[in-house]
Amino acid sequence: MFNKFTRNILLTPFLIWAGLFIFVPLIFIVWYGVTDYDGNFSLGNVGLIFERGYLDALKLSVELALISTVACLLLAYPLCLILTERQRDNTTIISLLFILPLWMNSLLSTMAWQTILEHNGIINQFMKLLDLPTFHMINTEGAIVLGMVYNFLPYMVLPLFISLSKIDKSILEAAQDLGANAWQKFFRVILPLTLPGAISGITMVFIPALTTFVISALLGGGKLLLIGNIIEQEFTFQYDWHVGCALSVILMIFIILNMLLTTAFDPLKEEGDSP
Repeated sequence: MFNKFTRNILLTPFLIWAGLFIFVPLIFIVWYGVTDYDGNFSLGNVGLIFERGYLDALKLSVELALISTVACLLLAYPLCLILTERQRDNTTIISLLFILPLWMNSLLSTMAWQTILEHNGIINQFMKLLDLPTFHMINTEGAIVLGMVYNFLPYMVLPLFISLSKIDKSILEAAQDLGANAWQKFFRVILPLTLPGAISGITMVFIPALTTFVISALLGGGKLLLIGNIIEQEFTFQYDWHVGCALSVILMIFIILNMLLTTAFDPLKEEGDSP
């Protein structure tokens, strides 16, 4: 449709935009992260990650991000299976309920959970009315994971739902006719066919869960610091751009490793490499 010259002309605005707002900021982040205050090359700021406070925050961030990703995956699969088996009109309504959080400000939705989980929140007020023990979850790791799952679950549901919708029903019927039970049909048919969607969902959930700081600040009450909170404090309170950028570089390394791992296990890549 377009010749090479026309494609290059149409691509130029995007390349300019990407250069100004993606590559140039990344270059500055890396530069500040590997230099000292005099502009000399130094890995001292990067080495801070091995100090106890920073390392504990990084470990907690990876741990909670992994838990949230697994929780989203376990919740998304049965939900998407139910959605694909419903009638089209019901599916649209149910899907809208899970996509709706994407249209809301994540800060507002997280503050809503803060109101629900706090000591005098909605849950505890209801428990008091029933003369039941109060529920204390705010300012805990569980509250942070709950906030991550609520905010990032749609990012797992969408790619999985699309992958499940593309599966030919005759394949599932054939598996059932051959004697496969529900578990065998899922693990031998559905799971391999939806693995690309699952990999996309894992990437889309793990990366924001690893880098978040708003959810942990609100639902953790400042008592549980993730690496994102420390980076935010280095920029806004300590005004130490070198340390903040160095920690950001380390986070980028984790994100790149996650993308490499998910790409390595992507079956579509293997099919594309095969002759």
